[in-house]
Amino acid sequence: MASFIFQRAGWSLQITRTSKNFAVTFSTALPRRSRHRTIASEASDGLRPSQGDTPRRRTPYHGLENNFRSIKVYQAQQARAATTATAPATSARPPPPTSDRTARAADEVVGTDDLTAGLSDKPVQLDEYARQVDWARSFHGLSTEAFSKEAAEALLAPIEFDDIEVKPDGIVYLPEIKYRRILNKAFGPGAWGLAPRGETIVTTKAVTREYALVALGRLVSVARGEQDYFSPEGIPTAVEGCKSNALMRCCKDLGVASELWDPRWIRKFIADHAKEVWVEHQVTQKRKKIWMRKDDQIRYPFKVSTASSPAAPRPSSSSRY
Repeated sequence: MASFIFQRAGWSLQITRTSKNFAVTFSTALPRRSRHRTIASEASDGLRPSQGDTPRRRTPYHGLENNFRSIKVYQAQQARAATTATAPATSARPPPPTSDRTARAADEVVGTDDLTAGLSDKPVQLDEYARQVDWARSFHGLSTEAFSKEAAEALLAPIEFDDIEVKPDGIVYLPEIKYRRILNKAFGPGAWGLAPRGETIVTTKAVTREYALVALGRLVSVARGEQDYFSPEGIPTAVEGCKSNALMRCCKDLGVASELWDPRWIRKFIADHAKEVWVEHQVTQKRKKIWMRKDDQIRYPFKVSTASSPAAPRPSSSSRY
């Protein structure tokens, strides 16, 4: 069914063709009163009026109907129009100028976001025919033979009491630099190292990664290190602490500072070389009890609390022992 509307004075053309699914509408300035004629579908062949109608004048818009005879052309025009309508509008105005300080701050923020998403530092996978050992997957040299007598004496030597530190919560530990000194003494600088076994995993509060301790070309131990962080800016420092934590755990298999894993030895050390004192924060005026070595001094921001320590709570009768 096709419907055509023509008007004489100013030419108003409307073409609707439902079978081909297209419509053409054309209108110009028309007088207030005008006649229009509706042509039936039987007389719509060729998109022209019937023979009894007045001949159509040639206007500047003659041949407009030919532009829409092809349904493929019409559909292509509709697709381009839909794409143009849905495309996001962009402003032609250039972005406001930014100072160097603002640009550097933006770069720092982008880098921080990348760190929280992960470091993408997966170890390089070597070819199976490569001459170099792939320490990210290999267990080459594990438990093949014992180290020399000199190396064993350096590794198993008792630790000095002056090297042991005490945390405020009462945990005793050996600083990570002392582990490196022991390994350098046993194997020599450059004869040992830590090889990453996986990618660094960054969570919302901690950093963790697996390392392998290699000495004299042999795999010694594999351990996973971990380190907490409090802000995204502290992730690089946490990565370094994670590596030191993995080194400390790997050294357990070599017997380095094995006393620190012995509960009886720890209790004896605390009784002989540590003390528990009440201190007061000089800024917040809050008091708490901390552990420290007997030969250490209280450091800022804490000071010795002069107030009497609170009495220990009495156990209730319902307590079980």
